[in-house]
Amino acid sequence: MKMRGARIVMECLLEQGVDTVFGYPGGTILNVYDEFELSGYGKKITHILTAHEQGASHAADGYARSTGKVGVCFATSGPGATNLTTGIATAYYDSSPVVFITCNVSESLIGKDSFQEVDITGITMPITKCNYLVRDVNELADVIREAFAIARSGRPGPVLIDIVKNVTSDECDFEPLPLDQHPQHGRLARLLGKSIHDLKDPEPDKGDIQKLLDMIAQSERPLVLVGGGVVRSKGAVPEFRKFVETLDAPVASTIMGGGALPGDHRLFTGMIGMHGSHASNYAVDECDLLIAVGCRFSDRVATDPTTFASKAKIVHIDIDRAEIDKNVKTAHHIIGDAKEVLELLNQGLEQRNFEDWRQWVFSHKEVPLKKDDILHPHEVLEVIQQVTGGEAIIATDVGQHQMWSAQYYHFSRPGQLITSGGFGTMGFSLGAAMGAQMGNPGQVVVACVGDGGFRMNCNELATLEHYKVPVIVVVFNNHTLGMVRQWQHLIYGERYSQTDLERGPDFVKLAEAYGIQGARCAHMDEFELTFRKAVDSKRPWVIECAIHKDAMVHPMVPGGAPITNFLLD
Repeated sequence: MKMRGARIVMECLLEQGVDTVFGYPGGTILNVYDEFELSGYGKKITHILTAHEQGASHAADGYARSTGKVGVCFATSGPGATNLTTGIATAYYDSSPVVFITCNVSESLIGKDSFQEVDITGITMPITKCNYLVRDVNELADVIREAFAIARSGRPGPVLIDIVKNVTSDECDFEPLPLDQHPQHGRLARLLGKSIHDLKDPEPDKGDIQKLLDMIAQSERPLVLVGGGVVRSKGAVPEFRKFVETLDAPVASTIMGGGALPGDHRLFTGMIGMHGSHASNYAVDECDLLIAVGCRFSDRVATDPTTFASKAKIVHIDIDRAEIDKNVKTAHHIIGDAKEVLELLNQGLEQRNFEDWRQWVFSHKEVPLKKDDILHPHEVLEVIQQVTGGEAIIATDVGQHQMWSAQYYHFSRPGQLITSGGFGTMGFSLGAAMGAQMGNPGQVVVACVGDGGFRMNCNELATLEHYKVPVIVVVFNNHTLGMVRQWQHLIYGERYSQTDLERGPDFVKLAEAYGIQGARCAHMDEFELTFRKAVDSKRPWVIECAIHKDAMVHPMVPGGAPITNFLLD
């Protein structure tokens, strides 16, 4: 049947099972937005109008990370599109599957510096898996179907579709196509006899599997390092847990690997790297075999690549061949999806026991922190853990509160920690928490944010209130850019240049201005009482926690230093 491009967009979203879209309208994308009212798609797809396009981008990302589905975000041309770029890069660095749909000026105006024209495909080329500029309505459906296939396949990531405005009003024949029939159709299927929907993960080499099993048999001090690849891979977590239980070796985690193994598991040593636990960092320094699954050895993990795991044979398991030997040289690698690789390893792995090695590693675990009348960051996280039974989804910004959240909240499942690990995006948490809440109705979702980051994203309180999204915002307010101040304190001779934030607004009054309940807490009992009230209300809340200005993240290894050179412990 004949259908205009804007309606094709909506029909293709329904084919993909999309139920929620985050976005912000503007002139060039109005035909698409018109379909919500004109053809009734607003009854089939929930649209969340955010306060800013960046908030929409983070919300779509948070939705994707917490549900495992592909997130969707709409924006108009020019500044609407460029406002997405921070969110696109955030999704790209953390392998989050989001399809961003923007509309550009009409074909006749392209290349003429027209009003709100921008080459968004050129701008986003380095930070997307793939992007498209659609100039022909006859290609629109195929492009959208391909975009979703690419976003979710292999190592997931963001894809951008930019549609010139006239394509959204042009008509062509459109045939609805169930998702399971997409592999037999599309542009590549017609041209090459195969479809992009047939993209398959690389098959693990069984010889590589056996080599790792042989290396395990010869090892006396193995350590497993888990990254975001295990969390992203569908079905990998049960196989991973079976693998480490059988191996019986200590398990460290990157920040993106949070939830792959419960934080209170007997084998879990904690986070590794710059702010890693003593147990994790000493373990990687002394192990004779390091099995890294789905991580990329960033500079926050391998603080000094030349000395990282220097006594070990390093084995890297990853779906993306480009990550192999990029940051750390390996003795062996296995290319493949984490679930498939772990399944094969589990078939050949016999029960092991490394009790002496484990005891040595866990002898370096930190002692419990002291409690006093001051509200400490770890107490905030412990209360959230206790009140929610450890079931809350935690979305963080970037900085000290992010590290505290990773250290003191025991994540037990994939998608429970939503944080900007690779790009380090301040302003991420509130939008991401909103997206996670929309994708997980009934779950308690907490946005943990510093006072600096909250100033960057507090405009989305308007969105929370309007849609009654019950996100609980916990502001770790130390009146400073905490992580930067910590570096200034330890490395820059206590020269606190431009990090003090002794300024407004009053966060409680700000929350109330948006129609949201707010409270300020300075003691643990105050916070526990207020947090319970917030959870029970099932409404959005802002809770400001008074944190000491010089509260620090312990431990800390300076960038570029060997992983056991703790500057602060």
